[in-house]
Amino acid sequence: MPGLRRLPIKARVTLAFAGATALLLIALGFFIYLRFESRLDSEINQNLRTRASEVAHGVRRAQLAGSPAAAALVEGEESFAQVLGLGGRPVAPKTGPAASTPLLRPDELARARRRPTFIGPTDVALSHDPVRLFAEPVTLPDGPVVVVTGVPLDDRRDTLANLRDLLIVGGAAALVVASMVGYIAVAAALRPVEAMRRRAAEISAAEPRERLPVGDARDELSRLSETLNAMLGRIHDALERERRFLDDASHELRTPLALHKTELEIALRYGREPAELRASIASAIEEADRLAELAEDLLVVARSEDSSLDLRLEPVELPPFLDGLRERFRSRAGADRRAIAVDADGAYEVEADRQRLERALINMVDNAFRHGGGEVTLRAARRDGRIELHVADRGPGFPPEFLDRAFERFSRADPARRRGGTGLGLAIVDRIARAHGGRAHAANRAGGGADVWIELPSPPA
Repeated sequence: MPGLRRLPIKARVTLAFAGATALLLIALGFFIYLRFESRLDSEINQNLRTRASEVAHGVRRAQLAGSPAAAALVEGEESFAQVLGLGGRPVAPKTGPAASTPLLRPDELARARRRPTFIGPTDVALSHDPVRLFAEPVTLPDGPVVVVTGVPLDDRRDTLANLRDLLIVGGAAALVVASMVGYIAVAAALRPVEAMRRRAAEISAAEPRERLPVGDARDELSRLSETLNAMLGRIHDALERERRFLDDASHELRTPLALHKTELEIALRYGREPAELRASIASAIEEADRLAELAEDLLVVARSEDSSLDLRLEPVELPPFLDGLRERFRSRAGADRRAIAVDADGAYEVEADRQRLERALINMVDNAFRHGGGEVTLRAARRDGRIELHVADRGPGFPPEFLDRAFERFSRADPARRRGGTGLGLAIVDRIARAHGGRAHAANRAGGGADVWIELPSPPA
């Protein structure tokens, strides 16, 4: 019902509780009424049987004594009795209304001659109200007869009516009280929800550390508050990471844009000679390349943050893969007068996105050439069922305090940026490794130098 759904929860729960209570009270009332009615009928039937036995005994004693059975057949408003012969005519009493009109019809008399029979409610001339009759065959000294006893049912009717009224009034009062108690209980149970709603309405971006109140009871609402607070904490952390990301990205973009603008202004104002123009344009192109590289790095990091880094997995044989990287950096190694070597004797193979994996290894090798020294070694190894790809050098290594944050965004071992870089290279390495189900690590070598590696799941044999 659409109208019911628009009601407050307290009203809906109270209505449901009231409906269930009403059904229970109605069922209980019917049970009590029918049970009492059955018990009352049983008592009436038992009294009629007892009265019939007393009448039969009194008539038998009177016949033996040769006197009328007046004492046993006293008529009154509460009960009456009659003794019928087998022909249906009253044998006793000899006088009064009961002496002239038989209480039983012929068919009822026929049944009563065979066995004891209860009849009614029925109408008789002796009573203005419906009566219940009991007829029982009895053998007396003067011959077989049928003893009939009866009782008006007006007291039964009044008693049941009083019980019905009591059940209706009491049930209605109990329903009202139960509904009020249910409403108060639901309101008390939902009070923490209202407190959470008010606190949630007060929480804003200006107060990101505010949390919802948690009740003392260890119930479902307390667990809901804890779950929502944990969600708010995750949202706050995500917003904080997003804010830091935007701050760092704007900071990183500001420098190359400023340099790019400066070079163009120099070329516009002072670049009268072709050599000066070429130098300014070359510097502007270099800054544009750096901007493009930074934009690509920011895109990779942003996609990895929301787990939308797409991978196209394929088998990658590591020896030729590492040899290709060595050839790619051979000219740079020659310009820096440094060597680059590959150590991948085993026939290692991984399931990976070749383009993403190449991007991670390029960042690791570039980091080794930019910040390291000596020979750069590309090495593949299998350890504990996983494949490790190492890039090591013989330079000064990482500062010890930097190792714990080496893979964070925009983190640099050289805060002055004298060696260039955006601080995103190793962060991208870590994101790519995690997207493949692996991890990235960094350590200083015992003999000097840095070792950066990623571990990837080993494909099944």
